[in-house]
Formats: sequence, structure tokens, C-alpha cells
Amino acid sequence: MSFEEKLNALQQRHSELITRRNCKRDLGNGVYDRYEYPVLTAAHTPIEWRFDLNPESNPFLMERFGINATFNSGAIKLNDKYLMVVRVEGLDRKSFFAVAESQNGIDNFKFWEYPIIMPETDVPDINVYDMRLVKHEDGWVYGLFCTERRDSSASEGDQSAAIAQCGIARTKDLVKWERLADLKTPSPQQRNVVLHPEFVNGKYAFYTRPQDSFIEAGKGGGIGFGLSEGIENAVISEEIVIDKKVYHTVYEAKNGLGPAPIKTPYGWLHLAHGVRNTAAGLRYVLYMFMTSLTDITTVTHKPAGYFMAPEGEERIGDVSNVLFSNGWIADDDGTVFIYYASSDTRQHVATSTIERLTDYVINTPEDKLRSAKSVETVNELIRNNKFPSERNKKVIENTDQCENLWKRG
Repeated sequence: MSFEEKLNALQQRHSELITRRNCKRDLGNGVYDRYEYPVLTAAHTPIEWRFDLNPESNPFLMERFGINATFNSGAIKLNDKYLMVVRVEGLDRKSFFAVAESQNGIDNFKFWEYPIIMPETDVPDINVYDMRLVKHEDGWVYGLFCTERRDSSASEGDQSAAIAQCGIARTKDLVKWERLADLKTPSPQQRNVVLHPEFVNGKYAFYTRPQDSFIEAGKGGGIGFGLSEGIENAVISEEIVIDKKVYHTVYEAKNGLGPAPIKTPYGWLHLAHGVRNTAAGLRYVLYMFMTSLTDITTVTHKPAGYFMAPEGEERIGDVSNVLFSNGWIADDDGTVFIYYASSDTRQHVATSTIERLTDYVINTPEDKLRSAKSVETVNELIRNNKFPSERNKKVIENTDQCENLWKRG
């Protein structure tokens, strides 16, 4: 095959991939709908990023910069476009950010021509990843991400010791970014930090994940919360844990917030990831909870178990048995696009609505933390199905509860 023939074949295959229509899977669980195909894979990245297309300098049309994965994307809607700031990982293990856009949020995602040029601080990042995007009421779009550097206190023989902190940048258009100082907190390490979209008592509010080391949460204990007077040199002097790790749950090893929460009449909807250990290694799933409109540190509702877990091909990848989300978009019509990555390899979408997610969070039973109590929950469901009058009474009670929450909010 000649250079031109091979190039034409590459371009044809790439065009077919990025224009492929995505369809909902049959049935579903009533809470959300999954889709047939990932919205982004390594193969979706532009050919121009990976290949030198000059036949003189690259006569064999070799890949010169290989892409390993596209995953863990922040998401936002700007100018009627669904945009993801994607974690793109090269074969060299370095991650960088790039914007992909779609007209409908579920397929035909195309990368912008160039990756994001992210300014560095005085201490250069070795690796950056997992950006959370939020439109803040101060008028800026903020990107909070993990910045990783080698632990300088580690021995020369230990080349895996790392320190993770929260990098902060802001933009108006996702093209030009202003890098701010890294977030300072009392914790030795920080990952999965999220900026709340509104001021709290006139301050910037952050959801944190205090960690003792790069991998282990240690005594960190869960999803934290803290306030900072400013954003350009953000400092949190005190962290409190608002959603802790709990023994024998899907979030017993560690947990962290995903994207910024969505405001509803009944409370703030939160999407988070939970981690537990298994004989096959760590398992990452997604779960949800709601916090109060009047005190965002108070959890008002929290369904038992996971909201979403890896299925089928999603379970296989660079880090298998993992789902992770740091981006979702709530449309004006109530549709919610949930962008989740599977096994640190590819990016997916699921869709739901504010109404369905609120119903799920408020009316799904909580975890009562014992096997016997789980049986009680199942038996109650069975009884309600056998005796609809009891079930209808509970529905009315829950509806009244929602209305009272709305009035208080």
C-alpha cells in the first residue's frame, strides 16, 4: 500500500468513527440510559496529532506520538455546544487536556485542532489530569485538576513516589487559560477537588479529598469541605468531612466528589466515586447523594450502594473494573448528560433527567449497614408491591417531604 493509499484509509476510518451515530441501549434501570458506544477513545484523537503526514520525513506513515487513552473528562455547555475537557494520555504516560465538542452531547464529538496550553506554576507539573469544570457566579469558568510532581523526599531508588495537589486555572472560552496558585490545605495531598458554583458566606467553597499519601487516603476519611477568602491564592485553613468512608460499603477504602453539584429545588445533587478492595484489586463505582440548600455540608439523602458500576467491556482496560466521572451537564429542559470513563481507557455518556435523579436520590432506601437490615428493606419492598395502598401512602409522604424541602430552600 502506498503512502497516499494508507493515509486515505486512515482518514476514512477516522471519519467513520467520529461521525458514528450513538444509540441508547435497550431497556435500562429507569434511572439513566447507557449508550451503545463510547463517545471518545484513543482512536478519536486527530490523525494530525499522532502521525507525521509528510511522506519525505515519514515515508512509512508511522505513528510519531501515540495516544493511549481518552478519559476522565470535565464537561460544560458553552455557546450551545457540549464540550468536554478530556484527559488525553500519551504512550509516554503523560496526560494533557484537550477540548472535544458535540452538537448533541451523545455522539460526533470532535477534538479542537490543538490541545490546551496550560500554563505552569514556578514548580512545573510532571503530570496533570482529571479536570472539573464549573461556571462560577463570579463570571469565570474554572478548571480544577490534579497536578502531580515527584516526591523530592523519596529515595533515588523510588521513582514512583508522588505528591498530588489541586491545580486551579480559569478561562472564558476554554482556549486561553490563566493559571492560579495551587490550592493550599492542611492535608499532605489533595485529589478530586471540586469548586462549588456559588459563593458560601461570601467565600469560595471547595469540596476536597484529604489524603495522607498519593495512593492511600489514610486518616483522610472521605469527601471534605472548606472555605477560602479568595481564589487567586486559595487557602483552606480548616477541612471538615461531609461524606465519610464507611466499613463494608462501596466507599469503604476512599471516596471523592465527581463534578460540581447540580442545584435542584430539593437540594444539591452530588455524583461521587467510591472505592473498595476486592480479591481482584480496587473496584471504583459511582454513587449519589444530596445536600441541603441551606447548609451544603449537610447530607439529606443518600441511596444505598452504587448508582453506576462498570458493565461488559467497560470492565476491561488499563485499570480494570473502574468507573469514574468528573463531568456532567444539566440542560435547561432538565436533561442531564453524565460523562463517565471506564477502566482509565475510554469516555462514555449516560443520560437522565433532574426529575429522575432527584426521585432516585430521595426515594431509594439508604444503606442500613447490616445484612439483616438489607433483608428488611427487601421485605418492605415486597410488601409494598403486594399491598399498593401502603406504597401509595409512602409516595404521598415523600411528596410532602419534597414540597417541605422546597419551601425551606
